[in-house]
Amino acid sequence: MQSTLIMNQKHQEDLAHIRSMMERSSRFISLSGLSGVFAGLSALVGGLYVYQLFKVNGIEYFTDEHILLSGDLVSHLFFTGIVILVCAFVFGAFFTIRKSRKYNLPIWTSATKNMLFNLAIPLVAGGIFCLALLYHGNYGLVAPSTLIFYGLAVVNAEKYTFSDIKYLGFSEIILGCISLFYIGYGLIFWIFGFGILHIIYGLVMFKKYK
Repeated sequence: MQSTLIMNQKHQEDLAHIRSMMERSSRFISLSGLSGVFAGLSALVGGLYVYQLFKVNGIEYFTDEHILLSGDLVSHLFFTGIVILVCAFVFGAFFTIRKSRKYNLPIWTSATKNMLFNLAIPLVAGGIFCLALLYHGNYGLVAPSTLIFYGLAVVNAEKYTFSDIKYLGFSEIILGCISLFYIGYGLIFWIFGFGILHIIYGLVMFKKYK
């Protein structure tokens, strides 16, 4: 009887080990919560910079009902967005590589490729859509669109990394949909979505998977 129990326990341990190996091989688990925190901080700094940029150009964001953007200002805002994106990517790569080395985890695996591919599809489509909005002068829809497409990208990539990330994606989508009905306050929603939500998500993930 005792030997049977020992064998059953060993089988359960073997199955648990196999499940763990399958999880590691099919999901990208090197993603660090600190990546989200620093991506959020980058967005906060960028959002505050944009607010100051508005003031320098004579735009009172919270009092002006109709904000007119010059071509130069739009170009400056576009460049600022690119800088924020690059900073978030650099921080993400740095903390991911650091975590991989710390736990001796491979980085470039089939799970990594699948995650990046599924992440890229909505992001590329969203990027083209936002460029079209800028081209046609529909500036008020850019911030909601970035939130919605980013949220779709995160949800689409969730099956190849930590499942918790889908909650961030759903939150971004919901926030983007709400901001569609408050055109003119896109900067506030953008800062909250890409800044505060990322920081909260990053801290939760860091605590859970550190």
